[in-house]
Amino acid sequence: MNAHDERHLRRAIELAGAARTGGNPPFGSLLVGPDGAVLAEDGNSSISDDDITAHPELKLARWAARHLDPTTAAGTTMYTSCQPCGMCAGAIERSGLGRVVYALSGDEINALKPGGGFPSVPTEGPALFDEARVPVEGYYR
Repeated sequence: MNAHDERHLRRAIELAGAARTGGNPPFGSLLVGPDGAVLAEDGNSSISDDDITAHPELKLARWAARHLDPTTAAGTTMYTSCQPCGMCAGAIERSGLGRVVYALSGDEINALKPGGGFPSVPTEGPALFDEARVPVEGYYR
């Protein structure tokens, strides 16, 4: 962590405050290019957009996938006010971003929530391997 990182992380925290002021959950993120320029920034808009997936990290990962070539994406850093959730982390991986720097960890944010965050959902699997592999085999080449 250096002064450059801290400056951008403070901006992510400002965006989180703006999201909260706007009636949304308090999360904000920005994407910085390889040259240090801010490429995009956003706040959580899950309430105002009536969309549970409107996390800033997911919105910026989508933006990057649409607007950046793979080499540029790999040179970016996302600064975010909180550690990305599983949904956002998956999108960040698929968008090819190079680095994520966050302020609060998932455990820290859950400690600040009454009840400690969302309950886990039981999952079952894997199952039906021979059937499930048919549409997948050969796709990833």
